[in-house]
Amino acid sequence: MSELRVAILGSTGSIGRQALDVAARFRDRITVTALAANSSADMLAIQARACGATVVAMADQDAASIVKSRLPGTTVEAGPESVEALALRDDVDLVLNALVGAAGLRATIAALSAGKILALANKESLVVGGELVTSLVAPDKLIPVDSEHSAIFQCLVGEPLGDVERIWLTASGGPFRGWTRDRLASVTPADALAHPTWSMGPKISIDSATLMNKGLEAIEAHHLFGMEYDRIDIAVHPQSCVHSMVEFRDGSVKAHLGATDMRIPIQYAFSHPARWEAPVKPVDFAHLGSLDFGVPDVETFGCLRLALEAGTSGGTMPAAMNAANEVAVAAFLEGRCGFLDIERVVETVMERHTSEPLASVGQIESVDHEARRLAEEALR
Repeated sequence: MSELRVAILGSTGSIGRQALDVAARFRDRITVTALAANSSADMLAIQARACGATVVAMADQDAASIVKSRLPGTTVEAGPESVEALALRDDVDLVLNALVGAAGLRATIAALSAGKILALANKESLVVGGELVTSLVAPDKLIPVDSEHSAIFQCLVGEPLGDVERIWLTASGGPFRGWTRDRLASVTPADALAHPTWSMGPKISIDSATLMNKGLEAIEAHHLFGMEYDRIDIAVHPQSCVHSMVEFRDGSVKAHLGATDMRIPIQYAFSHPARWEAPVKPVDFAHLGSLDFGVPDVETFGCLRLALEAGTSGGTMPAAMNAANEVAVAAFLEGRCGFLDIERVVETVMERHTSEPLASVGQIESVDHEARRLAEEALR
C-alpha cells in the first residue's frame, strides 16, 4: 500500500497520544507530517522529534515561541488559524481532528473542503456544525473515531442505510452508575475523572460521568448516519465490550465487540478499508463473563436529557448547549462549581437561548460566544 501522510490535530491529548502510538507501530505505512496542539509546548516538542513531523502549529502564541526554541529547523506556526491551516497542506492525506471542544469545527470544515480524509475524533464539530459539516462530506472522506461511531460505521460496511431500523449506542454508565442525586451533589473532580473502563482526557471523562457525552454522541450519530432521534437508542453497558449495535429491518442486529482501547478505532481510521494487526490483546470471550444492558437514568443524569432535547430542537440549540457544557465542565474541574451545577448551567443557558436555523460558521461562533457569557453569568 502507499504511504499515508497524516496530520494530527490535538496531538498532546489522549486521542492524539494514542494515534502517535499507532503511527509508531506502522512506520512503514504512516508518516506523521504535521502536529498541532493548544499550549502543551514541552510535550509537542518531544512528539515532533520522535515522529519527525516537519511542521507543527500551536494555538497559543507563547507556547509556539517555546516550541520554536526547542525545534530548530522545524517549521513552527502560531495562532488558532495555523492549526486549521495544517488541514490544507499538500503533504497531508488524512487529518485526525482530535481537538477538544467547539474549537475543532473550523479544522473539520477545512479538511473536508480540501478533500482530505477526515478521521473525526472531535464530536463537537458535528454537534455544533450539523448539516454545515455533513453537506461537505464526499464518499469515503469522513471516518469517525469515537469508539461508538466507529463501531456503527464498521457494522454498516456493505449495508444500505435504507435497511437500518435502529442504532444502539452503548454507554458504560460512567463512575456513578446507580447513584442518587443526593450522592452526586458531593462528587469531586477526582471522583469524576476515575472512569471505570476507558482512559480519556479530563473533559471527556467529566462528560462521561454526567452522561452528557452520550447525548453528544446521539447528536453526532444523527448527523453521521442520517438517523432520526427516535431511532437512536442508548443502552447502559458497564463492561464496555459491545461498542455499539445496528438493528436492521429484518430483525437482525450487528454488534461491534472488542477491547476497551481507543487505539483500535484510531487504527481503523488510518487503515480503512483494510485491517491491520491488532494493537492490543484480543478479548477472551470464554472468560469474559456476562454482558449486561440497562436503561440510562435521565432523571438523575439530566445532562443526557438536555443534550437530547438540544439535538431534537436542532438549529443553533446544540451549539448553545455545548458551549454552556464546556464552560461548566471547566468550572467544575477548577473547583468553581459542584457536579450538579453542570446540568443547572446548561439548562439555564438553553432556556435563555432562542434557536435559529444554522446558517454559517460565523453564526455558530457568535452563538458559542454568547452561550459562554451566559454560562459564566449562571456560575456566579
